[in-house]
Amino acid sequence: MIRIIAGTHKGRKIRFPHGLNARPTSDRVKEALFNIINSMFDFQKISVLDLFSGTGNISYEFASRGTELITAVEGNYKSANFLDRTCRDLNMSINVVHMNAYDYLEVCQEKFDLIFADPPYNFNQKSYHQLIRRIEKKELLKPEGILIVEHEKKTDLSGENLFSENRRYGNSCLSFYNQKADR
Repeated sequence: MIRIIAGTHKGRKIRFPHGLNARPTSDRVKEALFNIINSMFDFQKISVLDLFSGTGNISYEFASRGTELITAVEGNYKSANFLDRTCRDLNMSINVVHMNAYDYLEVCQEKFDLIFADPPYNFNQKSYHQLIRRIEKKELLKPEGILIVEHEKKTDLSGENLFSENRRYGNSCLSFYNQKADR
């Protein structure tokens, strides 16, 4: 079960089906994440890409806070279907894309203010670096945009060009990458 922690749907609990192979971002990490980005953005004026969206936990939180331009990409059919159905039930305008995240990045023509990526924890270090570099190479971040990657604490992602900081929360980490305005 996941819980929306703020906004118009604050406190709403969403049960996802058994057998859905998902590991939603914990409330502790989610609350810390939104406390950090709350001072950076006006949620009603940004575009968000949620890669490996799983149950939609992060996308729901943005939608509840007033973000209208949200694209949630999920490769698992059951998860994407659940996310799409939940968006309709909650009247949230989230664009759900059932596609492998890497394939989506190859065809994506949009730029985003914020990209959140929460790959499966069985991702290896090389796969994380490939993901970050692909986003950078495709220039998918708007000027002053940020990429946030959730990963295990044992994974070090600090060597990338756009890296700015890493925050730890138990076994989870959030690594932040800032797009430079002069690009």
